[in-house]
Amino acid sequence: MAATSMVDAFRRDRVGIASFCVVGFFVVLALAAPLITALYGKNPTEHYGQNGAGLLSPEGLPLLPNGGISTEHWFGIEPGLGRDVLAQLVYGVRTSLLIAGTSAAVVAVIGVVVGVAVGYLSGFVDRAFTFVCNVLLAFPALLFLITLGPVVQTRFVGPGESEPAWMQFLVLVLVFSVFGWVPLAMVLRTVVRSLREQEFVEAARALGASRRHIVFRELLPNVWAPVLVHLTLAVPAMVTTEAALSFLGVGVNEPVPDWGRMISRGADVFYDDPTYLVFPGVSLLLFVLAFNLLGDAVRDALDPHTVR
Repeated sequence: MAATSMVDAFRRDRVGIASFCVVGFFVVLALAAPLITALYGKNPTEHYGQNGAGLLSPEGLPLLPNGGISTEHWFGIEPGLGRDVLAQLVYGVRTSLLIAGTSAAVVAVIGVVVGVAVGYLSGFVDRAFTFVCNVLLAFPALLFLITLGPVVQTRFVGPGESEPAWMQFLVLVLVFSVFGWVPLAMVLRTVVRSLREQEFVEAARALGASRRHIVFRELLPNVWAPVLVHLTLAVPAMVTTEAALSFLGVGVNEPVPDWGRMISRGADVFYDDPTYLVFPGVSLLLFVLAFNLLGDAVRDALDPHTVR
């Protein structure tokens, strides 16, 4: 299927176009977070409720209706600390996309290199690859993420010191990358094993083409479609996992804004301030749903056998 045909097929998918617009909206929010908060006049770390009078009750709950929504704080303020919810949301998507995007890039590089190499070479390399994949797939990745945080904190951070934000990001990206490349590499191994028996590859061999030429000129251009589909489905899974870890208190820590931690805080005060939970919960739902629908639309557009 030609690239123009794929684009045309995607354009005919109304759900795909709508999901693409929603995902693009969140990406723009993440990229423009500093500009948006500067124009809005609020930042995600200042404790407005504690620093200003008449915003929080002695129990730390917003005094104004609907979680403190007002002309000053469009989405209200956070119970307890009194931070601005809108500023937290905008920077929260920035946190999620930074972790998921970086992890997806690393996963793509490792998955493509390993998957194409194993699929082309086979033999002992394929058997070793299968063993490594079986070990990693059997390993409880989420449990590893939960237990790794305290280990890193104890090993690399001094007593009484807080774990720096870059270290939290690095740990999450490394773990996502270590376990995330396996499914992509397994898919690409199967694709390449099928491609290497095709006539255009046999013709390249007959003409004396080197392995490097066959891999880079004949095989790689034909594996970008499954890579794209895999990444569009992997990114929302990483965003959800990162939010779940922060919800459990082992992901991104204060003061870095994070949707998962906002949802955790919202669950604690739901009966007293249900509005606070709505904004991060709906934002996460919309983002993940739109990204998953976008992944389905991309997969359908790239599949020549899809009936439309």
